[in-house]
Amino acid sequence: MELCVELSTLKKSGVVGLAVAQRLSQKFPDKSTYLVERHGVPGEETSSRNSEVIHAGLYYPPQSLKTRLCLRGRSLLYKRCQLHNIPYKKTGKLVVANEQQRPYIESLHAKALKLPWPPHSDPEETHAPVLPTKLISGNEARELEPDLHRDIAAALWSPETGIVDSHTLMESLEKDITDAESCELVYSTRVVRVDPSRDEPGWVVQTLTGDADEGDALLARTVINCAGLTAPLILNAILPESQRIPMYFARGSYASYRGPGVKNVSHLIYPCPAVGKDKHAFHSLGTHLTLDLQGKVRFGPDLDWLDPPGEDDADFWQKHLVPSDSRLKLMYEAVKGYLPGVSPDGFQPDYCGIRPKLVGPGGGFQDFVFRRDKANGKGEGEMISLLGIESPGLTSSLAIAELVADEMLGGAA
Repeated sequence: MELCVELSTLKKSGVVGLAVAQRLSQKFPDKSTYLVERHGVPGEETSSRNSEVIHAGLYYPPQSLKTRLCLRGRSLLYKRCQLHNIPYKKTGKLVVANEQQRPYIESLHAKALKLPWPPHSDPEETHAPVLPTKLISGNEARELEPDLHRDIAAALWSPETGIVDSHTLMESLEKDITDAESCELVYSTRVVRVDPSRDEPGWVVQTLTGDADEGDALLARTVINCAGLTAPLILNAILPESQRIPMYFARGSYASYRGPGVKNVSHLIYPCPAVGKDKHAFHSLGTHLTLDLQGKVRFGPDLDWLDPPGEDDADFWQKHLVPSDSRLKLMYEAVKGYLPGVSPDGFQPDYCGIRPKLVGPGGGFQDFVFRRDKANGKGEGEMISLLGIESPGLTSSLAIAELVADEMLGGAA
């Protein structure tokens, strides 16, 4: 079968792929959009294996895409939750520090005070700070969370941080897509290869559905590659070996907790991440306490680098998803630094997630990457690859879609 579409989103359709397809169907209702999902349901990979935190936008360099898209995405996400009755809660967050770590949270606060509102912001919102924060003493932090360690000398209060039911969010985006006349979502279908078209401007996308013996081919005028963990594989297949994108993967394990030391906890609690030479502040925010919407406590994620796979093993990560108790002692040691009353017996393995990385251990800050490639030398046939979309990808998802559809494609798709 051959099918010509104007816009094709290649994604194991997690929240970013769903958001992009939904935005394309709104922005370009007269063009056909085809969303390819190789699993039977959306969000089977990174989107269903994270903390479900709506991040405020504290941690990244001011001019980075991560900061811009987190700030804008946070606003869009809270609005969508309210409009579509998606369960969420604005819990607020404490970033807690001992005396030696105080300069870190002071620097976060100073940066937050200077941040501008991102593009596309609602003018009615911009009379207030885009990222309100407050420095409080250790005693004030313990008034909010009495179980905090006595060595906690100060904390940064972030009232805009929250939690969301990511599965209901994805279901709402999925419904918008299936309701749109110009958009089609196909499940259990994998992309076999993508090649520049020799006949017409665009890309020939070959797919295979289920256990079918024969695949399908479609001509896509524009391809949006948001394949998450395997997005570099799609891009590398069309690049010379010397230009291929390196891939790194980090596993984060989560532990559920039932036990002492967290009585009536009601806010997210984050330690200061490790900073300095050879530390991983930009790779991990530390083993923090998060809550689900039922108030259950969990800790994580930690950081465990995986050996890079060969490019012929796109599913290598699946064997790393089985949680085990091997990480629990390290997690307990990390948590008791700010919640000394927790018991090691209360930690139980919960789940694991894999984060796509563009830099390996010891690498510095790496921003989101939105790469553009053309199908021919005339500048025709666009491929936009979204690379390294890890945290704060869930928070940023709707803003990523806005950037792709409204700015990168505009009216030219």
